[in-house]
Amino acid sequence: MELKKSVLLILLSFAIISSCKNKEKVEEETSIKEVVIDIKSEKQLVENVMKSYKDAIQNLTTEGTFELFTPNATVFEQGKVEGTYKDYIDHHLGPELGHFKSFTFSDYEIHTTVNLPYSYTTENYLYTIVLKGNEAKGTQERTIESKGVATSILQKIDGRWKIMHSHTSFRKIRS
Repeated sequence: MELKKSVLLILLSFAIISSCKNKEKVEEETSIKEVVIDIKSEKQLVENVMKSYKDAIQNLTTEGTFELFTPNATVFEQGKVEGTYKDYIDHHLGPELGHFKSFTFSDYEIHTTVNLPYSYTTENYLYTIVLKGNEAKGTQERTIESKGVATSILQKIDGRWKIMHSHTSFRKIRS
């Protein structure tokens, strides 16, 4: 009788242990890994990209800006399709920068929405461009003041935010 109780107790112990291990395995298989994303930090990273681009333009250079854009990023300005960012630099902004004495932004505001792996920005600003005078052409230095707005879509690629779409427009400020 004592042997039967011992065997029964051993079998019962194995059944309980086996049941617990199966339960752990099921819980392990059905658990969902949570990834915590710090949206505030992501917004700051996006805004850093936009600031780097703005700073380059204010410094009258495109140096270092190509890494801020995807290779096939599209650029729209004032209702015109400029093409890729490379097209925009080669045929529009790049040559323009050579005619500028200065380009400064003021009253700058940015609003950023992050919805991984994409983000969306809206920028509002005033800008002042001082065009160089050209004696040979008989033109004098002049100042242009405008109010601008820009929207951009960025994508997080390999851990870095890159601009994939940019659309800017402006209107001259009336004196």
